[in-house]
Amino acid sequence: MESLLYQSFLFKHIFKFFILIQLFGNCQLSLWGQSGPPKKSFVVVIDPGHGGKDPGTVWKNIYEKDIALAIALKLGNYIKKNMPDAKVLYTRQTDVFIDLDKRAPLANKNQAKLFISIHVNSNDKSLKADGTETFFMGTAKSEENLEVAKKENAVITMEDDYSRKYDGYDPNSSNSFIALSLVQNSHWKQSFHFASIVQSQFGNAKRPDRGVKQAGFLVLWRTAVPSVLIETGFLTNENDRKILTSDRGQDLIASAIYNAFRNYKEDIENGTTSASNERRVKDTLPLIPKTDIDTFPDTTDSGNDSIPSDNDKKKIAIDFLVQITSSKKPMSLNPNHFKGLKNVEELKTGDKYKYAVGRKPSYNEVVEYSKVVKNFYPDAFIIAVRDGKIIPVKEALKEIKD
Repeated sequence: MESLLYQSFLFKHIFKFFILIQLFGNCQLSLWGQSGPPKKSFVVVIDPGHGGKDPGTVWKNIYEKDIALAIALKLGNYIKKNMPDAKVLYTRQTDVFIDLDKRAPLANKNQAKLFISIHVNSNDKSLKADGTETFFMGTAKSEENLEVAKKENAVITMEDDYSRKYDGYDPNSSNSFIALSLVQNSHWKQSFHFASIVQSQFGNAKRPDRGVKQAGFLVLWRTAVPSVLIETGFLTNENDRKILTSDRGQDLIASAIYNAFRNYKEDIENGTTSASNERRVKDTLPLIPKTDIDTFPDTTDSGNDSIPSDNDKKKIAIDFLVQITSSKKPMSLNPNHFKGLKNVEELKTGDKYKYAVGRKPSYNEVVEYSKVVKNFYPDAFIIAVRDGKIIPVKEALKEIKD
């Protein structure tokens, strides 16, 4: 009898214990949902260029390494504060020298979804050169792009045994650089996509847009993830320098990159290759008050205050674009219909509709951009437009030259 009472007592308490465990488990599920605590699955590696004994671009007592680090830390803080499901890693958080071949492995090892290398530009030939440009790994399409990458790659001479570490790459050899430029990152489409959003956001922040470009950068060479190198402005340009060296200016740049990152992350998670310009502008977080942005000088001004001549007016009236397709019926301008390319324009000629991108007044810039577009549309070609009408490119070039 006592044995039966004891078994009954033991069963009751075991049953109560089981109920408590179940209730506790349900509480956890109600707090975290069915999948448990939120996981930081979207890893981004932020790489402040240069550092330590490598100052990067220098203007008097201003160093690229310090500006790149300040912008990188601000960018990381924006992501941490506003996107709890994203994990931020840095290649450096202090003024230390990090070999280039140690930066990419951090992204690869942590299965990052994106690698962002932040830099500051310079131009010894022209103090008027200004604005932002974003690179991804590939063939340099112009001498200017070649020089930017050569300058960034030259840092390896500060490393021990750099020739062996970089498979015989010689920063003083053009042939060596050309061979590196031919390397194409397997994630180039995603890299190009993110780079395009970055430049779009810089445009929203009133920064001159120098476009998306390709070149052979050693820091991007061995990344097995989507990766870009952002040149945030020219230290050699007075207006850019004011923005790059001020706390508000660095906030402006970091917030633009953050907005691009958030839009890119949404695109990846939604399985889309692009998102409309309207959504990007609408969703841009006002991390910098607009009144603060307006206090910066207009860096899009060429610096020439003279009244334009008749020839100058002709030049202004002509733009160049890259035609990607044509149709007998009008098409939606949604980027998803054009392999993710943004700002597609419709031009009607006769009974046909022609679709083009990359409107610029500079023929050379469009030539460069066309080589990127041909990755998506191999048959794309350059057209010239004056007063909304397509004219022969030869005629347009002759008018500009005259």
